[in-house]
Formats: sequence, structure tokens, C-alpha cells
Amino acid sequence: MAPGHVAYGMYASYGMTHVTADHIINWERGTAHPSASELAALAGALWCAPSQLIGAPRTLREHRLARGLAVEDIARATGLEVHAYLLMESTGEWAGNSRQSAALAAVLTLSPRDFITVTGLNGELAELLHDAVSTRWQAHTRPIARLLSVDRKELSGPLREMHQEYQALMAATLSRAGGSSASGAAGQRYLEEILDHFWSKLPPSQ
Repeated sequence: MAPGHVAYGMYASYGMTHVTADHIINWERGTAHPSASELAALAGALWCAPSQLIGAPRTLREHRLARGLAVEDIARATGLEVHAYLLMESTGEWAGNSRQSAALAAVLTLSPRDFITVTGLNGELAELLHDAVSTRWQAHTRPIARLLSVDRKELSGPLREMHQEYQALMAATLSRAGGSSASGAAGQRYLEEILDHFWSKLPPSQ
């Protein structure tokens, strides 16, 4: 369909009188973005789901739009003021408490990995995982579970396994290299890839 035809479909079926062919072209080029209501109308005019137009959501805004939700819907579900949620969405820095985090994950049906990514908490999770594999992993199940809004029982297996892997690497490299600075290369690589190790070990349901 030509941009003009799409714009007409949005007008005829959804009353989007302000949408023109130029809007459609700019959305296609990525120089502008439709609102939640515009995305829903666009998807309807093209006979597809909103998520098909976005692809794999990468940001908090994209996850919201893919589910056809307005800012007010998220604010209501999480108990946040609209302006407070909008600020978090625009900056990608989530500042909600544990209850609000759980509500956000529920209303957007986010997996723990998606939640951590879209709220900008990758760095904080990586630090906690570094400490878990290099010290006592048991002491870190609670803060990690709180950050992910998951049950601590789900983390025991992955954290124990990662701790064993990292400690084995360090023991083996130290034994081979006699404790030189180069002996920690394998361990350092493990730490650099620690998020990938963690996500790969979570139960499939997560």
C-alpha cells in the first residue's frame, strides 16, 4: 500500500484525520514515531498486530507500544504519576520500587531479561553477579531476586553453577600460570560475559 492509501485507511476506519502520507513516510524512515493510538490504527489499516510493525521491542516505549498500551495505562498499573513514568521511559532509567517493578513486568509481560534491559539495570545486575561468583553466592540471591522481581528459589541453581564455573577457572589458571597476572585472563573473560552466562542458566520459564 502506498503511504497515501495507508493514511486514508487510518482516517476512514479510525478517524485519524491528522495523519497524512508524510506521517507514514516519516514513520517508515524512523525520523518520527507514532503514538500508541496511531500505532494501533496503523496496524489495523495494515491488517497486522502492532508488534509486527515494531519488530523485537528493545526499549520500554517499544514494549508499551507493541502491546497497544498508553502511558496512562502503565502509570495506573504501576502506581506512578504519568510525568514520572514518562521521564523513566524517555531516559531509560527505571527508578520504581520493587512493587512497581513487579507491576511493570506484569503489565508489559516482560521476561526478567527484557525487564533488566529496558530499565537500564544491566550494569547493576552485572556488579551483583560479579560479587556472587567471586565471593559467597548465597549472600547475593536476595538482592538479585529483588532486582529481577523473581523468586529467590529460581536463582539458587544458576548462581551456584556460575560460582563453581568461575572458581574452577581461577583455580585452573592459577595452577597453570603460577599465579601470574596473565593467569586471570579466562576469569576476566567470564566476568565480561557474565550476563550472557546468567541468562543462559535461568529456567526456560523465566
